[in-house]
Amino acid sequence: MPPGAFAVSKNEGAEYRLSLSPNISMGPRGFARMIALSAGFLALPLLAVLGTPVLWGLLPFAGLALWGLWYALSRNAAERERLHEELRLTHNEIKITRNNPRTPTQHWHANPYWVRLNLQEKGGKVENYLTLEGGGRVVELGAFLSPEERAKLHDDLSLALRHLR
Repeated sequence: MPPGAFAVSKNEGAEYRLSLSPNISMGPRGFARMIALSAGFLALPLLAVLGTPVLWGLLPFAGLALWGLWYALSRNAAERERLHEELRLTHNEIKITRNNPRTPTQHWHANPYWVRLNLQEKGGKVENYLTLEGGGRVVELGAFLSPEERAKLHDDLSLALRHLR
């Protein structure tokens, strides 16, 4: 899900929430098509040995390759679903919770007045490397987003921070 726009309000009780998750490049239909296409391509060489004992020697390897593809795609989709970041911004606190697929959930919070938002267009770990600095730590935000999405998130978040200060 690409970054959404923050609502801008100067009310004392204003709260801004943002949920970030990776883009889904292949849905269930794409998954089924990929498995079917792979099964078809794996079956092509087996047609040449149809009716011979060699077929029974090659069939387990073709099945294992197809199962390996299915397992890898399924695991990737499951881990992508678990990966997301939640950002909550109020007048008194900015809080980020990052749910990782295989590691414990990470939490970070700071006073938004003292938070610095940095966007390194070049020279960072990735293009448009977005970080928040505050509370004695530097945290990366939206690592799984595209460079354009991180730039848009920077603009939206800097606007929201300006209006809450």
